[in-house]
Amino acid sequence: MQRIRILLVDDHAVVRLGLRALLESEQDMDVVGEAGNAQEAVRFASQLQPHIILLDIRLPDRSGIEVCREIRLRHPQIQVLMLTSYIEEELLTEAIAAGASGYILKQLSTDDLLHAIRTVRQGGAVLDPKVTKRLLEQVQRTQREMGNSAFHDLSPRELQILALVAQGKSNTDIAKDLMLSPITVRNHVSAILGKLQLSNRIEAAIFAVQHHIERYL
Repeated sequence: MQRIRILLVDDHAVVRLGLRALLESEQDMDVVGEAGNAQEAVRFASQLQPHIILLDIRLPDRSGIEVCREIRLRHPQIQVLMLTSYIEEELLTEAIAAGASGYILKQLSTDDLLHAIRTVRQGGAVLDPKVTKRLLEQVQRTQREMGNSAFHDLSPRELQILALVAQGKSNTDIAKDLMLSPITVRNHVSAILGKLQLSNRIEAAIFAVQHHIERYL
């Protein structure tokens, strides 16, 4: 069985030391290197070709997310597992967009960390349970807010079109922006006016601004 080659990237030597001691006690894992900043991480990723990089999201010289993006572009076969102390939806979204296969907290239990590494190595994706819970709460909160909003009858596409109407764009401009036909946009606008019981585009634009449509996009 091939052992999992792991690169540790964290600016705290004590954290790296603890991770190395834990991982090297496992029969299927090898720590092939350590990096304390982004520059070292990128260089060692190329030189050592690990299977997985445990990457701190905050590094002294660059964001761990930027490092993840660069490494994944250069070496798509290397999987990145973001290791962080922060539960922030925005950071999670950016990390996934950068190509990370997982996002876990440093407070994760030893068994869960080992499981996360093995899951990622097998091609899976991992989210820390606390992060997942926070995301679910955020989605549910957004849905509740949307349900109580003045736009609750509108579909996501209608909401998008109304926002563009509020910007003063014509049907032709909206059609170009959204890659739709002008007729389709016109039909959507008519539906929006009907659902909101408004008479024209000007009233729709005013309604959208007054009720802060940007909060629901």
